[in-house]
Amino acid sequence: MVSNSPYKTTERKSHSSLVNFLIRLIREKPLGTLGAFITLLMLFTGIFANYLAPYGVNEPHLSNTLEGPSLRFLLGTDNLGRDMLSQVIYGARISMIVGLCASTLASFTEIFIGILSGYFGGVFDLIVQRFVDAVMCLPGLILMIVIISIVGPGMLPVIIVLGITMGIGGSRVIRSVTMSVKENVYTQAAVAIGCPTKRILIRHILPNIAAPIIINFSTILPGVILTEDSLSFLGYGIPPPAPSWGGMISGNARLFMFRDPWMGIWPGLSLSLVVYGVNMFGDAIRDLLDPRLRGGVGRYGLKVKKVKYGEDT
Repeated sequence: MVSNSPYKTTERKSHSSLVNFLIRLIREKPLGTLGAFITLLMLFTGIFANYLAPYGVNEPHLSNTLEGPSLRFLLGTDNLGRDMLSQVIYGARISMIVGLCASTLASFTEIFIGILSGYFGGVFDLIVQRFVDAVMCLPGLILMIVIISIVGPGMLPVIIVLGITMGIGGSRVIRSVTMSVKENVYTQAAVAIGCPTKRILIRHILPNIAAPIIINFSTILPGVILTEDSLSFLGYGIPPPAPSWGGMISGNARLFMFRDPWMGIWPGLSLSLVVYGVNMFGDAIRDLLDPRLRGGVGRYGLKVKKVKYGEDT
């Protein structure tokens, strides 16, 4: 068979999607790579906090209160003689648990609200979206403080309140992409042959909005960590003696800030570094998964090669 085109395509050596994603992340997004390293470091620190912390989470050293950084206490001690390095390490565990759990709950909430509202539309969509508008019009932090003051502080109430509140706001994005996907030919064909609604939502709608869901998760995560620390700073988050970074900055840290500034510097620096890293990683994921920001076809599996006319393909 003779081809009339002077070009032919040859397959590139295939790699897994994860390997290709990591290669693009390292080559195209250096700040995103740094953010991924910070995020993985936080996860590693939170998981292995018991082995990384030199002392217990609330182990006192009464003879070494308000001591500056030294070889024994690398980040100094607080007013109760507790090692600040151990406190910061265990604080990473709390931020990891609250961040991942609340972000996962927010993802399920936005998927449930967004898919149903976007797919069914009509009066149901009108009622649901007015409820979403009402929640989004309220100041988020004030709304969370009111709810937590009613149900009481603690890790579980904070996770539930953060997850549901942020999920309601994020459902607008899922709703918009659902309305776009349901107009595609394959969805209309499934409806025409009588496919059950449950199957359409799970097998046709959900897989095609996976990228926005992943992007929303990566952008919600730093907001959850920052909001949890803000609530703990104000006294409505995770109560002491749990070493939340926000709680460590508040309370005793404000009382002894001028005498022992390390009590506020290290938790604040850890919080800023983690939020920055997760934000950079989330932005990189958004850019790499957005098909509108991709390059030409040649870099994603096909390589164009010019050949002479009449050469067999």
